[in-house]
Amino acid sequence: MATSPPHPSYPSGPTDGVPFAGPGTAGSLRHAHWWQRAWVRYGALSTLLAISGLVILALVREETGTEGFLVGLGLAVLPVPLLIAAFRWLDRVEPGPWRNLVFCFAWGACAAALIAIVANSFATRWIATATADPSSADTLGATVIAPVVEESAKAAAVLLVFLFRRRDFTGIVDGVVIAGVTATGFAFTENILYLGTAFGTDQLTGGTGIASVTAATFFVRIIMSPFAHPLFTVLTGIGFGLSAISAARRPVRRIVFPLSGLLLAMGMHAMWNGSSAFGEYGFFAVYAAFMVPIFGLLTWLVIWTRQRELKTVRAELPAYAVAGWLTPAEPYALGSMRARRIARQYARRHAGRAAAREVARYEAYATSLAFLRHRARRGGARADFAVRERELLGELWRRREVSRPALDHAARITAPPVPVVAPPWPVHGVYGYGYGHQPTPYPAYNPYRT
Repeated sequence: MATSPPHPSYPSGPTDGVPFAGPGTAGSLRHAHWWQRAWVRYGALSTLLAISGLVILALVREETGTEGFLVGLGLAVLPVPLLIAAFRWLDRVEPGPWRNLVFCFAWGACAAALIAIVANSFATRWIATATADPSSADTLGATVIAPVVEESAKAAAVLLVFLFRRRDFTGIVDGVVIAGVTATGFAFTENILYLGTAFGTDQLTGGTGIASVTAATFFVRIIMSPFAHPLFTVLTGIGFGLSAISAARRPVRRIVFPLSGLLLAMGMHAMWNGSSAFGEYGFFAVYAAFMVPIFGLLTWLVIWTRQRELKTVRAELPAYAVAGWLTPAEPYALGSMRARRIARQYARRHAGRAAAREVARYEAYATSLAFLRHRARRGGARADFAVRERELLGELWRRREVSRPALDHAARITAPPVPVVAPPWPVHGVYGYGYGHQPTPYPAYNPYRT
């Protein structure tokens, strides 16, 4: 079995060189059963999420009251745009489709939250009845039941994307983004419940201002730990990401990685929920000793992975430049976030917003192509490698007229000059310097400059 893909052939044009349809595409679904059709699956999933949303809305409103619900909603929504923007920033190298993120957020806010509320309440009541000790039941429910139920419910969204949107799930960053957005939706609903309940308590006790329960809850959940739920679930996402980049010949790893990530997420969640059992300052001790360092470590890991992805783009795309699919300057430009931004700005300035969007799509397809080839060279090629490669090349070919000038311009702007050092003896007429002159960096030959 080949361990690397064949060298890409030279393009002969958008029609005879790039097949845009083939086996396994729309034509093969002609005889599919009705339940296998895309609109049936989308409709069933949308209906499930809509019903879950209505039920969770009714449950939270019943728990908090209308006024408490509105207050909780207004406060809980504050960190959501910041968290979503952070995850989208991480995903800029190979941005996934928005529909995946919408699904993940909706799953976390509706389906996962509903599962958690129902399962946690049932389990806690059952333990309280069996032990006749409501206090111990609450503690056990928070430290054992809740982490298992909630992390499993959130992991279900990651699993669904991993199974049914496999092309959009190509590595660790994708796992982090999908898991993080799911957890952001879950935390949003949970914060509405906690903040609305705190507001109701203040209404009964007359608490106002900084000393109120609402202010304390807001400080702990929105100011200090808006990243708590995303941090837990990101561990699951990393596990699925490692599974995605594992070679097909190592099936054990592809199962162990997601399970290990899920168990770590449950453990972190349990430690966080149980921090109150460590004394008056247990919360702050766990926050400072574990949450902040782990948050910093995971942030570094994701950014480092992001930089590795850019290096992969620069390493894999030259093969397509040699074959004529790309210009020599494009691999460098596509492997630099600054060059990508300059290319989009150039296209917008000279051809309008539509051209800038086409350049952005070109960048995304080229990145997917680089990752596809990288996985294939490492022995992870799937059965549809050739078909997928030609599809991506076709997308690039259709956008080459508007994208190539922008990327070539960006490469000329951002390609670093190569210093040429003058020899220690005087050479006149070549470098123009004699003794006593400091060597000056000159731009040497660079294929990315014109």
